[in-house]
Amino acid sequence: MTRVRNEPIELRAVLDSFAELWSPRIVTRVNDYDVRVARVEGEHIWHAHDDTDEFFLVLDGELLIALRDGGDPAAERTVALPAGSVFVVPRGTEHKPSSPAGASILMFEPTGTLSVGDRHEAVPSHIEATTGHALGGPA
Repeated sequence: MTRVRNEPIELRAVLDSFAELWSPRIVTRVNDYDVRVARVEGEHIWHAHDDTDEFFLVLDGELLIALRDGGDPAAERTVALPAGSVFVVPRGTEHKPSSPAGASILMFEPTGTLSVGDRHEAVPSHIEATTGHALGGPA
């Protein structure tokens, strides 16, 4: 279990401590939410979180998030998030994050939220289905 730390946490040092893609680390907790960071590159999978919104902050690089508003593939759109941008995917919205050139991101999610959501495609081997790893935890 990741505990709230009583000292500053340098995000660059955390990101430098692991190389795995799509494998979030839990930096700290705020109430019942995890603050997670992840390195991402390539494509994630289409998925949705039925009971929670998902907050993204791009620390470096660019993150693309394809969205299916109302679950309709014909209503698909993509938002581009450069470094310093934030975006919230509303609960129940199918989405597919990607980053062709790679990015580092920070996310707020309720503790225990699975990285591949409640509804998702088959999970390929380059994506880890996890609720996040404690700092210094398994890679």
